[in-house]
Amino acid sequence: MEHATTLDLEQFESSDQQDQLERARRQVTGRTTLLTQIFGQAQDVLTVLSLAAGLLAYAPWLIVLILLALLPAFVGEVHFNAQGYRLNYFRTPERRQLDYIRYLGSSVETAKEVKLYGLNTFLVERFRGFADRMYADNRRLATRRAAWGTLFAALASCAYYLAYALIVWRTVQGEFSIGDLTFLSGSFLRLRGLLEGLLLGFSQIAGQALYLEDLFSFFDVRPSIASPANPRSFPQPLKSGIMFENVGFRYPDSDRWAVRHLSLTLTVGEAVALVGENGAGKTTIVKLLARLYDPTEGRILLDGYDLREYDLADLRRHIGVIFQDFVRFHFTAGENIGAGCIEATDDRSRIQQAAERSLADRIIQRLPHGYDQPLGKRFHEGADLSGGEWQKIAIARAYMRDAEVLILDEPTAALDARSEYEVFQRFRDLSLGKTAILILHRFSTVRMADRILVLENGQVVEAGSHEQLVASGGRYAELFELQASGYR
Repeated sequence: MEHATTLDLEQFESSDQQDQLERARRQVTGRTTLLTQIFGQAQDVLTVLSLAAGLLAYAPWLIVLILLALLPAFVGEVHFNAQGYRLNYFRTPERRQLDYIRYLGSSVETAKEVKLYGLNTFLVERFRGFADRMYADNRRLATRRAAWGTLFAALASCAYYLAYALIVWRTVQGEFSIGDLTFLSGSFLRLRGLLEGLLLGFSQIAGQALYLEDLFSFFDVRPSIASPANPRSFPQPLKSGIMFENVGFRYPDSDRWAVRHLSLTLTVGEAVALVGENGAGKTTIVKLLARLYDPTEGRILLDGYDLREYDLADLRRHIGVIFQDFVRFHFTAGENIGAGCIEATDDRSRIQQAAERSLADRIIQRLPHGYDQPLGKRFHEGADLSGGEWQKIAIARAYMRDAEVLILDEPTAALDARSEYEVFQRFRDLSLGKTAILILHRFSTVRMADRILVLENGQVVEAGSHEQLVASGGRYAELFELQASGYR
């Protein structure tokens, strides 16, 4: 968990990296006996060496027979351990699919639609399809392993009986005394058991080492977005604001530019609205500003200095963002809000002020346990909220930060018209003197911004106030008319 928190958003959004994370996660708890095995092996090695020394003095050919009996089984075990690892490695995407389908079929978040659309049979059949393929692969491997194991065991038995027969024969011939017979047969039996365990243990350790490589290779993954060696502190207060200079960005493994040749200025004390159709680049601008990604080309300046010159944690600490797909933490109401400034989670006064600013206090007052009420239905006594109520909680989370830059990405999508108006009126009052960015689709609230930037294909195609843009008859006027006609 600690290492995962250091990684970039890009690494979380990569399916290959998710597979690597899944393999590492499985090894954290599955390899805890490895050190115990290693110390046990060391102890057995000492015993084997002492017994082998005795056998070498009397009958060195017994050592050869033991090795001939055990080495084929050892080599086979190592081989099939490697095959099992390869099977698990390449089946990681399917295992994640199984986990996802299991979640869809048994989660409170998905239960309504699964029942409404009758998806139960579909999900069960898809689960069965993945599970059957994985079972078939495992069965084939287990069958081959058992067949070769039987052959190796038969060879080992023949070698053992041959060794015992030779010991008895040489005793009958007078080469060994009864004492020699007793010593050799007992030592051979003991050494055989120890070597079997030792070689089996070595093969198991070798197999576990293959899986541990998944864990350590995950630890070797390093983020590309980090603070510089001598970072700047975030300026308080901001003076000149934020400037995008010919910024271009492409998401990993994509040939399409999310934004290109983007130049714009966000001044201090100004509320700027970003509007445009889906895919125009609005949310990408927010991700770049919060350094969840770095530009592919161009640069972003904060008070005249490149964003990459600032301390990363300090930068994000002074930016308050609520995304449209915000997280619904199944914690208490107070903890849900306090997550916006985690070091102030115990500051009930600050949490209450944030709730009042977002109008979430009215919701919390109705809960049986107030700010100590668990939210969501996942845990005992949890209270579920409507979409609009969850959004007010999420907006309060942004207000927990004394941020110089406030960003709301479609924050009122689930609110009714009156609540939306109240939230934005409150937001305008609270963002005075700060840089505020609003990503909106409802033009009834867009007009409250000081300046509106119209995005299309990752570029600013129009800029101005609501009245100016409507009067110009351009793209904004077209979109506004389309939305307004639905109310006539």
